[in-house]
Amino acid sequence: MTRPALKKHVFLASLLVLATHLAFSQTQLPSIFSDNMVLQQQSQVTIWGTDKPNTRVVVKGSWGKEAKTTSDAAGQWRLKLPTPAAGGGPQTLSVTGSTPLTVKNVLLGEVWLCSGQSNMGMTLNGYYNQPVIGSNETILNSKNEQIRMYTQARATSLTPTTEMKGDWQLASPATTGKFSAVAYYFARTVHAQLGVPIGIIHTSWGGSPIEAWMDKESLSGFTIKPIPDTIPKANPHRIPTLLYNAMIHPYAGYTIKGALWYQGEANRENHYEYEAMFSRMVGLWRKQWQQGDFPVYYAQIAPFGYPGTTTAPYLREAQLKCMQSVPRTGMAVTLDLGEEKSIHPAPKEQVGQRLAYWALTKDYNMTGIAFSGPVYKSMEKTANGRMIVRFENASLGLHNYGKPLAEFEIAGEDKVFYPATATINPEVKGQLPGVTVWSDSVKAPVAVRYAFRSWTTASLFDTHGLPASSFRTDDWPHVPPAKQ
Repeated sequence: MTRPALKKHVFLASLLVLATHLAFSQTQLPSIFSDNMVLQQQSQVTIWGTDKPNTRVVVKGSWGKEAKTTSDAAGQWRLKLPTPAAGGGPQTLSVTGSTPLTVKNVLLGEVWLCSGQSNMGMTLNGYYNQPVIGSNETILNSKNEQIRMYTQARATSLTPTTEMKGDWQLASPATTGKFSAVAYYFARTVHAQLGVPIGIIHTSWGGSPIEAWMDKESLSGFTIKPIPDTIPKANPHRIPTLLYNAMIHPYAGYTIKGALWYQGEANRENHYEYEAMFSRMVGLWRKQWQQGDFPVYYAQIAPFGYPGTTTAPYLREAQLKCMQSVPRTGMAVTLDLGEEKSIHPAPKEQVGQRLAYWALTKDYNMTGIAFSGPVYKSMEKTANGRMIVRFENASLGLHNYGKPLAEFEIAGEDKVFYPATATINPEVKGQLPGVTVWSDSVKAPVAVRYAFRSWTTASLFDTHGLPASSFRTDDWPHVPPAKQ
């Protein structure tokens, strides 16, 4: 190295050291650890930040617990602080390092991470020309200091980052219009039953595929778009890993109760990989959080009149399989909530409530409520050539609430489906609830489908009003639509 080059190298190195010193010249916390935050109750919550290298850091909660650590050579520090049960009013969090910090109006309660694409991102205000039913009354009556939401701004990164962009907002008419509608209705429902604070970390981006929310390693073996060397200006949210790096990785480790997911529309064309991708994504998040198999509940995509495609029902099928194959997951069916002309269904309250039913039953030990609609279990052929499909999660039977069971189709060995007649079976002790399906056009049936179209409506429910998912009993690839 020449003498001028050596001088330049030394100068740049000095600037880097100076920049590092200036960046970590005082105690700092990520924006998630700020006034109005919610910490998971009865846990060892993880708290982290930066300071001068090799600085003693003490974090103390006003509830009487404290934890100590020392920042490393890069100025990073992380520790775990015990939290008690919710109650006792707002708390404070004191951080003492090279400089003191105090986080005010902290609540202890239940924290959920909410992510996905536009149906998770849709606020109570709705989108332009696309409403959320009942939003005005909801916003009017939303004042509740025990429901708080932190919304991460849209961001992308080619590598995992720690930068956060958001702040905690208390629910009130002035703020909740900008809250995720599904996340808010979930929080409101859970809060009403538990009576404890609910904190929501909302991080979503409309139009994003699942692979955008995963890291490079977890995508190994899947057919995905190449990851570029630079972030494209057009549709960066569609690129694998970019949203995980900037909108999930920064929060990994923030102690949560579980996660909610509402996504799938952007993966219709590679539906055949979705179940495996979802399993990998859940596994990745659980590994990053180091909280074991925390629960993940998700909304199945609703019916919609996608032009020129029949792939949506296969994606809904993949989502149904996710619930059956990935531990500690559950699916809120939205087959009755879709809109043929809008990909953003207006009834968001039901989606949030149905997700809450899973959490209240599985995580908060509530009994006496249904949490899942009927789920297809088995099929059998009768002596007169009819088919009986049977269902789990319908202990009190099935109901159509006055709707004709018009979404059933039946096929023989030729794989041609015809509209079928269907009737709900009477109760028979020792047998699962069933529906008998037949068509005079199919003398030797072998397969049944229900609501297996892009646009369809639900007519099969349990007696609590929760809909059955669309399903099929065959495994034939891309069979043409039924004859009319």
